[in-house]
Amino acid sequence: MPDTPAPTARRISPAGIALIQRFEGCAQLHTDGMVDAYPDPGTGGPPWTIGWGATGRDGFNGGRIRQGSRWTQAQCDARLAEDLVRFADAVSAAIGNAPTTQHQFDALVSFHYNTGAIARATLTRKHIAGDIKGAVREFGRWNRAGGQVLRGLTRRRAAEAELYLS
Repeated sequence: MPDTPAPTARRISPAGIALIQRFEGCAQLHTDGMVDAYPDPGTGGPPWTIGWGATGRDGFNGGRIRQGSRWTQAQCDARLAEDLVRFADAVSAAIGNAPTTQHQFDALVSFHYNTGAIARATLTRKHIAGDIKGAVREFGRWNRAGGQVLRGLTRRRAAEAELYLS
């Protein structure tokens, strides 16, 4: 049995980055150019988020992103670029060699960036199986945070599904 070649490392395109930035919004930007962390909209607390949706470790101040964390716009942009490589690699690994257009890949990276669920989502299995219509329906199922449907997540999933189909 011949070895299956490893999937080629793929990167998110400007269209995918624009979609992520539109929904992440680099919130809490102040006139002094600093950006403050904000609580998760679903929980009203952790995980604290900063810049373009960054959570977890605070590579600029040490520790974890938390209430009171502050970054410059340049730090927010640098973290987004770093995170997009990591999330694109995870999507590439999850979908393997499944036929995938750039727009589909971009939508999947946006989905994973927001949910962290690419490895376990039915969306991924449907994509790999070539069930495009089924995959598109799956985006809409991921519109909850803290057990509540959030309008922003509903809009984001619709935009991801639209990009996926384009």
